[in-house]
Amino acid sequence: MLLSNLDLLATAPGGVARLRELILTLAVQGKLVPQDPADEPASVLLQKIRAEKDRLIAEGKIKRDKPLAEIGEEEKPFELPVGWSFCRLGDLLLSIRSGGTPSKQNPAYWDGDIPWASVKDLGFGETLTDTQDRITGEGLQAGSQLATAGSILICTRMGLGKIGEALIDVAINQDLKAVQLGAGVHKQYFINYFKTLSVVGSGMTVAGIKQDELLGFVVPLPSEAEQSRIVARVEELMRLCDALQAKAQLEATQHAQLVSTLLGTLTASTTPEELAANWQRVAQHFDLLLDRPEAIDALDQTLLQLAVRGLLVPQDPTDEPASVLLQKIRAEKDRLIAAGQIKRDKPLPPITDEEKPFELPVGWEWVRLQQAYDVRDGTHDTPKYQSTGFPLVTSKNLYGGVLDLSDVKLISPADHEQISARSRVDRDDILFAMIGSIGNPVIVDIDTEFSVKNVALFKYYAAALSCPKYLLLVLQAEAAGMKERAAGGVQSFISLGQLRSSVVALPPLSEQSRIVNRVTALRRLCSDLRQRLAERQSVQARLAEALVASVA
Repeated sequence: MLLSNLDLLATAPGGVARLRELILTLAVQGKLVPQDPADEPASVLLQKIRAEKDRLIAEGKIKRDKPLAEIGEEEKPFELPVGWSFCRLGDLLLSIRSGGTPSKQNPAYWDGDIPWASVKDLGFGETLTDTQDRITGEGLQAGSQLATAGSILICTRMGLGKIGEALIDVAINQDLKAVQLGAGVHKQYFINYFKTLSVVGSGMTVAGIKQDELLGFVVPLPSEAEQSRIVARVEELMRLCDALQAKAQLEATQHAQLVSTLLGTLTASTTPEELAANWQRVAQHFDLLLDRPEAIDALDQTLLQLAVRGLLVPQDPTDEPASVLLQKIRAEKDRLIAAGQIKRDKPLPPITDEEKPFELPVGWEWVRLQQAYDVRDGTHDTPKYQSTGFPLVTSKNLYGGVLDLSDVKLISPADHEQISARSRVDRDDILFAMIGSIGNPVIVDIDTEFSVKNVALFKYYAAALSCPKYLLLVLQAEAAGMKERAAGGVQSFISLGQLRSSVVALPPLSEQSRIVNRVTALRRLCSDLRQRLAERQSVQARLAEALVASVA
């Protein structure tokens, strides 16, 4: 049943990871391979381990272990196959030891030739063949313990669930335990079992589990022979999962290339008529193209690019051209300067042919953003924060087209007034992150007073001469290119000068409104597609869960 439904499990959200978990769960429940009545039962194996442990205690090679509690019926999570036994994890161990960290203040302890393992060196089942840090023999004696090759390392603090076999002699720190398994306990079966656990720690600072808790875990133990058969079967099925995962990754890559190529034919259109023909051809394949969220996101970006190039709606020869709109904006700007309401702006350089990426539709004009909009920025200093006052909006408050004031610092009225003197925020202004996550433009749709830091502010010389929602589309379309042009190392940023001088195509004001309406309608369709896709994936996930429940 498991093999016959691999495609369903693998294509469900997180399916391959869920399939891997299911394989391990079935393995430790005895449901992956048939039992052989000729196998020596696990109860005999446990007796042999106990005898081996008693011999080592008598020889003084290990310390006597504490008695482990009997396993109650309520601790047994499922019915065992014939020949299996429930036992405590401690029943399978010959020894367990903890490590330590030599003093970092003593250079004589470090950078030696002894590998020293900590949580960062351990994975979730992978073998350990090297470590990031090394200590000296003196450091080992002063503050660590050596685990011999073949030991199983288990994380009991900071990285709960991590486990792996050490293939080298290695010193360990205090967050790891090194255990030696009794003869007849297959190391990989033990690791597979441990990976099925949900290890939950306790602690006020760093969660961890105590050694007694670890030793008390209940283990379903098959015979030695069946352990080997189970491990072989798990490895076979995990290779199948690897193949499914590689296939899915290849399909995702090929699908992304297909989406890019086909949507690229749309953005390569130079006229509305050519776009209509290309759209007709691409639309025939939408059922294949738009079958995952990232493809719908790509379509959304394509629509933006088409919108700001004038290809989504037809031009109307009766529209007042953008050149006249620019003259009116210039006249209003001069009036505001003469009235002392804004400062005279510096002359902007002429727009070169190299800055014009496409042929403009009739009635459009190339402009630098500062020609059509009043582009400002907030403070770049950090005011003193206080418990009451005015919100200070930064890049982190702009996300997904929304202004989020749920997590903001507050500043004094005096600081707010000082910042607002150069960048007062009004309704319908647009905010644009200038540092870190550049872009994320947001239209202000609230009347709450706030200041901005490292955020650009797009204002209008006259409300009647602007269409804020069209400017939002332009900034959304330009954001990716601005990120590429941004300066900075660890944290990228775009300057106010770069924003003001950015070149965009300006349509007539009437056409701006038509473009906004068209994009809004198409984005609504994209939203519906996302919703239907999410519903389909939810059904897939529920079917996969039902299958898992029926098999496990």
